[in-house]
Amino acid sequence: MPAVRERPAPRVHRPPTTPPGRRPGRSPHDLWPYALIAPAIGGMLYLLVYPLVRAVVISLQDFRLRQLISGDAEFVGLRNYRTLLSDPRFWEVTGRTFVFMAVNVVLIMVVSTLVALMTERLRRVGRTVVLCALVLAWAMPVVAATTVFQWLFHSEFGIVNQSLTALGFGSFDRYPWFANGTASFTILVLLIVWQSVPFAAVTLYSALTTVPAELYESARLDGASASRIFRSLTFPMLRPIFMLVLSLEVIWTFKAFVQIWVMTRGGPGDATTILPVYAVQTALSSQRYDLGSAASMITVVLMSGVLVLYFRQMFRQEDDLR
Repeated sequence: MPAVRERPAPRVHRPPTTPPGRRPGRSPHDLWPYALIAPAIGGMLYLLVYPLVRAVVISLQDFRLRQLISGDAEFVGLRNYRTLLSDPRFWEVTGRTFVFMAVNVVLIMVVSTLVALMTERLRRVGRTVVLCALVLAWAMPVVAATTVFQWLFHSEFGIVNQSLTALGFGSFDRYPWFANGTASFTILVLLIVWQSVPFAAVTLYSALTTVPAELYESARLDGASASRIFRSLTFPMLRPIFMLVLSLEVIWTFKAFVQIWVMTRGGPGDATTILPVYAVQTALSSQRYDLGSAASMITVVLMSGVLVLYFRQMFRQEDDLR
């Protein structure tokens, strides 16, 4: 009879033994990721968290020019917030801030959506030209763009007045745009929309390229119009991206400061004064740094409310998809 070979016993995998006193899975190499991101986290805490905490502390103190020099500020609790909330000018500025934000955001979303839809339908050369123009406009520094708009609407040397006068509108000869509150408000809206549309348009165009072309073809075969396709197909599929861009534009418009401060400093009167400008005016004009910090904290709370609404909507959409 042939000899029967015995099968070798299966190998049993044994976990590696760890030296006594060392936790399993911990080694010096595991700490490298934390060491690499530690400088970035430290810089973020110093540049973002510390100023925020410092502003909160100042808003709860009697902090003026003398306290800034001597450093002996006294805590007064919520007195600065009560002073602000009882000031009629503060509520006028808050209402103007929301009007300014609403006008800008609506124009930015409408124009950027139209630009994104147009860019999607262009051929390669036209699409490249439009995207390059958007990126160049987006890359222009804020102060430089504001200075250009100041020159465009200059009362004596501005090209806008010269063009309108040449077209027969003689009333615009040496028209002082920045001496009129409504005109200054409109120019600032045009400036912020011009600066914000490139980012929103490029983002929305990138999202539009992810929609399958077969869906558009099927909708056209069914006789759907362009507006119906956008309402029933494009917007529902890209709603998270639209909500993200909308939230970012609300925040960026809400905290617009450089354009207003360089162009009008909140004037004429209070026609272009919004909350960030009001906070700086309060802190610098009368050295009331405590009231300025309190106004800044109220601005942060209002912007945080926008983020809360966005994340709530986003999480609700995720729950509906499950």
